[in-house]
Amino acid sequence: MVIYLGADHNGFKLKEYIEKLVRGMGYEVIDVGNKEYDANDDYPDYAGEVARLVSQGYESSRGILVCGSGVGVDVVANKFKNVRSALVFTSNQAYDSRNDDNANVLSLAANYLSEDEAKKIVMTWFETPFSEKDSHKRRLQKVYRIEKATFRETEGNSQF
Repeated sequence: MVIYLGADHNGFKLKEYIEKLVRGMGYEVIDVGNKEYDANDDYPDYAGEVARLVSQGYESSRGILVCGSGVGVDVVANKFKNVRSALVFTSNQAYDSRNDDNANVLSLAANYLSEDEAKKIVMTWFETPFSEKDSHKRRLQKVYRIEKATFRETEGNSQF
């Protein structure tokens, strides 16, 4: 499994820590950036790239995104087909995001998490498989149908 990482300036330091952690767990890691601290970078650039890559290879990849609040990267990631990003603040949420919702992108808030807290979240997220319970599968099928209809309805439209 390939793990894609991305973060803006607010999440840069935590992303670097997480990259070492995930590599140490034996995963192939691709850091899409930012590769160096840049106070003027923008989270949509990195969140979009991670989500695009996970969307294309959703059966064999996952992503981890970090920004200050976690909200921005989570919003961007969830714009992509086949991406289920979860903004997580606790290891219990990390467990639920995988067990119940089969999340394939983990969004983290660098402004609110210590390295130790992030480590617990990441470890739990990787150790937790999707439960395969019928109720969870049924709900994800409903999400898929909403996603399919929404992408068809909004194709080519833009707010800006």
